[in-house]
Amino acid sequence: MSTDSSNFAAQGRRPATLGILAALLLSFASAGCKTNESEPTAAKPAAEPKSEAVAPKQGPLVVFAASSLREGFEALAQAFEKEAGPIGVTFNFAGTQQLRVQLEQGAAADVFASADQRHMKELVSAGLVKDPQTFARNELVLVVDKQQSALKSLADLPKAQRVVIGAPEVPVGKYTLALFDNASKSYGADFRARVEAHVVSRELNVRQVLAKVTLGEADAGVVYRTDVVQAKDAVVVAIPKELNVIAEYPIGVVANAPHPDLAKRWVTFVLSAAGSKILLDRGFLPAAAAQAAP
Repeated sequence: MSTDSSNFAAQGRRPATLGILAALLLSFASAGCKTNESEPTAAKPAAEPKSEAVAPKQGPLVVFAASSLREGFEALAQAFEKEAGPIGVTFNFAGTQQLRVQLEQGAAADVFASADQRHMKELVSAGLVKDPQTFARNELVLVVDKQQSALKSLADLPKAQRVVIGAPEVPVGKYTLALFDNASKSYGADFRARVEAHVVSRELNVRQVLAKVTLGEADAGVVYRTDVVQAKDAVVVAIPKELNVIAEYPIGVVANAPHPDLAKRWVTFVLSAAGSKILLDRGFLPAAAAQAAP
């Protein structure tokens, strides 16, 4: 019996022992968890505050410029990049009135160079261009198809059967009509009417006028002197100074220019002595002593 009682007692103690061991293990585990929770975690290094200052973008510089400025501005860009580095200058050449509409509709550009004061003033009034300055002038010439030997002067223009000029809203078109009005004082009051009777096309930029004549699609047209510097297939007829109209070219930084600092550097370069020389070499007149344009 005793033996049986001892075995029973031993058997009764085994579950208790196992329970105690399990409790101890849980206690140690709990203590370990609490120790881990109570240990301070290593502080992470604080992130450096981001600077709010944003470095100015370096390019490309986007310049909206009248069509007649193509060769002059492309030469300016080459000289400018030698000084400022290879920033990239992107041009949008078109009729001044077309460029104005694009800017009014939100086109992104850094600089605007106009072939007249009127469109520039409209953009300044709208707050889209800032502080324009006149950087060059130009004069009109009569360009004649080489087959039209009878057209030797402005007075002969009514003899042309196919005349092409700029549209009235285009600077060169506005200047051309002013020229015809001036010529009417010397060549007869109906001079303008006689010429306009033979106008077959009114183009949206001066380069289209030149192209029509050089391709033989028109007998004569009125363009800027700078447009015919490299036009080998056209005969150029000078216009008497007392009748001619001088075009003025203003330039300004676009109000919301993506690269305002770079835009100011471009304008400064165009207005500089070096920039002026590049334009003079391509047939432009100096900006000084500008004659009033219509």
